[in-house]
Amino acid sequence: MESSYGAMPGLKGVDHVGFTVPDLEQAVTFFETVLGCQTIYRLGPFKDDDGDWMREHLNVDPRAEITAIAILRCYNGSNLEIFEYNAPKQHSSQPKNSDIGGHHIAFYVTDMNKAVRYLQENGIPLLGEPTVMETGPSAGESWVYFMTPWGMQLELVSYPQGKAYEKTTSLRLFSPAFS
Repeated sequence: MESSYGAMPGLKGVDHVGFTVPDLEQAVTFFETVLGCQTIYRLGPFKDDDGDWMREHLNVDPRAEITAIAILRCYNGSNLEIFEYNAPKQHSSQPKNSDIGGHHIAFYVTDMNKAVRYLQENGIPLLGEPTVMETGPSAGESWVYFMTPWGMQLELVSYPQGKAYEKTTSLRLFSPAFS
């Protein structure tokens, strides 16, 4: 059977980013107090003691338990769905960006220097100094990675004057800066 790909009917954009943390309370506190995100609601626990629901629906061990979930909104961007699991043979190390399944979440800021100072003043580890893109399609953007207390990589990005690619096409990436 031949498959033909096209646009997903009705697709509007990213609703949320979901990820698992070792300690939900620590993560919620970090996102609320450091970044200013707002918890909208919580769910859980969820488990299936006898069946295969967890494997069938979530591709996890059938005896895994979602001990809790928190749904947060971070200003004018995507929502966060933060999970805490208890599962047999659960990996406890955070994947690196270069690992399969590695990831990071980028947050737009209007003033990179102020945001970096804020993180430094609050003892949040930065990975180097902000990088300023001076050439290529991302010229005009500055970015820097920083770390959560549990080892997840996050990123600050800023491009208050836009990015260079915008001069070459009418297509635009979504940006909370211009929403």
